[in-house]
Amino acid sequence: MKPSQLAKGFQARPDTTSSEKRTALDRLNAIDDIVQDDAKASVKTTPARGEAVLHSVTSSTDSHHANESNDYRAWRLSNNYNPGQVIELDLRAIKPSPFNPRHFYLKASIAELAVNLAKQGQQQAIHVIPDYGNPGSYFVSDGGRRVRALKEANKETVKAVVVDLPVGIESYKLGYDLNVQRDSQTVFDNAIVWRRFLDEKHFQSQKELAEHLGLDESTVAVALSLAKLPESIMQEMVARPDRFGSNMAYQVGRYFSARGVDATLRLINRIVADDLSTRQVADIVKGRANSQDDVKPAMRQRYAQRMEIKLEGVAVGDLKSYGDDRLELRLRGLSRDKRDEILRRIEQILQSS
Repeated sequence: MKPSQLAKGFQARPDTTSSEKRTALDRLNAIDDIVQDDAKASVKTTPARGEAVLHSVTSSTDSHHANESNDYRAWRLSNNYNPGQVIELDLRAIKPSPFNPRHFYLKASIAELAVNLAKQGQQQAIHVIPDYGNPGSYFVSDGGRRVRALKEANKETVKAVVVDLPVGIESYKLGYDLNVQRDSQTVFDNAIVWRRFLDEKHFQSQKELAEHLGLDESTVAVALSLAKLPESIMQEMVARPDRFGSNMAYQVGRYFSARGVDATLRLINRIVADDLSTRQVADIVKGRANSQDDVKPAMRQRYAQRMEIKLEGVAVGDLKSYGDDRLELRLRGLSRDKRDEILRRIEQILQSS
């Protein structure tokens, strides 16, 4: 089958090497390399919706303009913009791209970043693509988490670099490669987004999708098998990326197909509480897939007390007690400094007892 219109022109690379996989990241780094943000630049007025406030930067050479698209050139000239220039945009002018590689954003992580941005300010510019059909608005190419955190911190503007990319499969692939480098791309994001790509006919088949992403078809198949999971189940696993990689998630997906939502949520709790391995979960799936008996709640010990833990008003976990001799502390979304401080205090308590 022929590739869809959006996928056309994006070269398939089924045998992508490690160095080739970094192509998109290197392109974005090249953009960052020409950014010359003047630390002394000041903004005297608040921009109107969609209006760009320019920070002083070193002028770009003609070589930066050699391969730019016609739409980008027209936008750049009309806005007196140099590639790599950091500008300040109204947050209301920023919108998510329909080709954003991420679907899930943890509330605790966004809240933590919002606190940091409120105290330290935005240190790294996001990357945006002009919406040429709606002048004054922009799609996020890289920096969706920062945009969400800035809004939560009640900021009105965002520092941005405007990049020359089409909003489509190429911009998706760039964002995907960046997230893979940062270890922030999850199999659950892939499940939702790749299923939508196929449903909307951006790709005609699972094989075509795999070829365009430079991935093995089995990797795509595993992710797509998770797309049938309710988001309530996915959210539970997204919150624990250390426990739920693609293999574990695949087993949970098989269990859901046989047992339904409630039993699957209980299995997820058991995986975390009992630190089950993927092999152990596979054995559970194999032994119970055809059974008519539900997994009884008694299979995992019920906590006697539970205390929710908040930091600066944001829930970050809980402390549970079991029986007479067991405590379980679960925290997530902490800064490294806060995590280390908590560890030191726990050690002091245990040493003094």
